Amino acid sequence: MWYHKPAINEELLQSLPNLKVVASSGVGIDHLDLKLLSSYGVKVSNTPFIVSTDTADLGIALMLASSRRVVEGHEMAVSPDTEYFPADWLGFEVSGATLGIVGMGTVGYKVAERAKAFEMKILYHNRNQRKKEEETAIGAVYCKKIDDLLQQSDFVLLAVNLTPQTCKLIGKRELELMKPTATLINISRGLVVDQDALVEALQNKVIRAAALDVTYPEPLPRDHPLLKLKNVIITPHIGSATKKTRWVMMEEMAESIEAGLAGLPIPREVL
Repeated sequence: MWYHKPAINEELLQSLPNLKVVASSGVGIDHLDLKLLSSYGVKVSNTPFIVSTDTADLGIALMLASSRRVVEGHEMAVSPDTEYFPADWLGFEVSGATLGIVGMGTVGYKVAERAKAFEMKILYHNRNQRKKEEETAIGAVYCKKIDDLLQQSDFVLLAVNLTPQTCKLIGKRELELMKPTATLINISRGLVVDQDALVEALQNKVIRAAALDVTYPEPLPRDHPLLKLKNVIITPHIGSATKKTRWVMMEEMAESIEAGLAGLPIPREVL
């Protein structure tokens, strides 16, 4: 499966009585009904670890691009109407700012490792607190309540899996808790954010900006209001999109398929 296609539903499973393995690219499995697949004796694999480094890199890239207004700056620099660069055209500091990471799994932790190099204060909210030595290594402080993280952070970065518990985790209430100077960065799944609430928050300056690698749907309808806002950067779900990583993802998927066909333990099996 690539980009959640084809849809693995009952109709497809009934038409493929010899199906043994579904190898899905990436980390997320929100598009798969694991109970349904298991009832047909079908095993599932994904590629969770190889994507984490590139996705963390993109999270930092989005933070920098948004705070330093890179996209707007490029448009100004190449515009045929530009006669001079205004001296009062300013961005916002990253170094020394507070980064709140929601979801401190493999991706979230790698983001924190990179943010440490910017001398950022790092807060995180997770289902479970990390080990003390892991926190110390990146200088991270655990927030048991997400509200505490939202209220203190200059940048809020989402790196959670999409589950029933995280669907629209960030809505109107959560956005209003954030600083009016804060930026929301989403490298997880579009449905983790209530997009209507986000549009309203950006239009009314409840928060300063958003940088999104994911939306719902993907791509957005061409008349969607998010596409018209100057304080939004959107990339086309490219967290893992480097040549090396995509190659290794394909290799891992092939390994899982070969193991399943041979009746061997499946590497990276989703249980």
